[in-house]
Amino acid sequence: MKITQEKLPDSQIGLEIEIPAETTKKVYEKVVQNLSRSANIPGFRKGKVPRQILLQRMGVQRIKEAALEDLVQDGLKQAIEQEKIEALGNYQLLSKFEELISQFKPGEPLIFSASVDTPPVVNLADYSGLSVKAEETKPDPEAVDKFLEERRVEQATLIPVESRPAQMGDVAVVDYTGRFAGEGKEEEGTLIPGGEASDFEVELEEDKFLADFVQGIVGMNPEETKEVKVTFPEDYPREELAGELVVFSITLQELKEKELPDLDDDLAQEISEMETLTELRESLSEQFQEKADKETTQSKEQALVTALVEKVEVDLPKTMVDQEVETLIRQSVMQLQQMGMNLTDTLTPEMVQQMQQQTRPDAIARLKQSLALQEVAKRESLAVEPEAIEARIKEWMEQLSGHNVDPEKLKEVVESDLLKEKALEWLEEQATIELVPKGSLTPEGEITEETTDTEDTQTAAPEVATDEATQTIDVTAEPSAQE
Repeated sequence: MKITQEKLPDSQIGLEIEIPAETTKKVYEKVVQNLSRSANIPGFRKGKVPRQILLQRMGVQRIKEAALEDLVQDGLKQAIEQEKIEALGNYQLLSKFEELISQFKPGEPLIFSASVDTPPVVNLADYSGLSVKAEETKPDPEAVDKFLEERRVEQATLIPVESRPAQMGDVAVVDYTGRFAGEGKEEEGTLIPGGEASDFEVELEEDKFLADFVQGIVGMNPEETKEVKVTFPEDYPREELAGELVVFSITLQELKEKELPDLDDDLAQEISEMETLTELRESLSEQFQEKADKETTQSKEQALVTALVEKVEVDLPKTMVDQEVETLIRQSVMQLQQMGMNLTDTLTPEMVQQMQQQTRPDAIARLKQSLALQEVAKRESLAVEPEAIEARIKEWMEQLSGHNVDPEKLKEVVESDLLKEKALEWLEEQATIELVPKGSLTPEGEITEETTDTEDTQTAAPEVATDEATQTIDVTAEPSAQE
């Protein structure tokens, strides 16, 4: 079999394959024999159908199609083995099948073209001694006090108030009716949807409820009724109320104030596993510092990876990108299912296609980062200890309890992740990293993967405040055909 290779874009290899005349004749005859044995033609027993009758009934075109499919598939498989090509995924037939059928003559050579995806060649420029800037996160000096104060408020006792007007920090029990003021789309006096309530409890705190509504209650005395104008925000979730001016008739039925518990050892025992307030403060300080250190580490790693990717040139094969897109989507679906969302009946083909398009840029970026780090590990002869692999696998098995896990795939993913961590450590040792204040490299208001959970520790319970950010990997076994 004669084979000619050609380098194509996107890490593809083009193959022109010439199948010898004797092979085309042999395969064609084999197809005819198989059909003769299996064909059910009235008036003839199976296996006893004359060749001419078979060709008339089945049609020469159909037989040629079947023979051609076998020739292409077997020929490509042999070509990949003969040329020792490391192919990814399936092949793509470049020759038009219809033209091949019209040209195909059993007993004559068959020439066709196809392409296969191959592992990409990673071209990496000098990566030693990278110079980058990274954001340094420092814990808020008042974080511990804020955390404890929030817990005090949560543990507060509500005490009825009768001797003074309402003030910020109180809890008001009100009856209210809301009507449109007539300055927007609705007529004046029209009751707003869901615009009535009795014994409604509202905390007089900023951001707890509509600001105008809260400010209107401040200064009222129990059993007093007052009309308060409230302008709903333009981005209010209910479209019919967004930007509308509404007049609320509010009656203050009851007023309560919060009596906060003392900041002492009893409170520490109530809100944590610590015995004393001193121990709790020390524990919280350590947790906030660990959280800040972790964010700084993430910022340094991201800066190094970004600088490394700028030095890499790689043609990503479509097969590899498609697989990464699929992995990211499966991760997202798994995370949503863990949150209790059932997507079986809601994910339409259109939604999946949209997810694939939206995920593709992220998949390409992740692949470039991964391949660049793998290339560093390869060039620097980095290796992962078996003990580290087993320990990480054990961690993942605990987290993935209840899922159908492919052990071999899990080991492969874990080893790859640990190797990339080694590469990052090596890069950090060789690099010059300038730490700058947090926020100086990230545009204001922009949320990044590394900063989305920055403030979580300040509101988490002390015993879970230092939980590691979990990372989802696709190590589940492929679904069965039945599924």
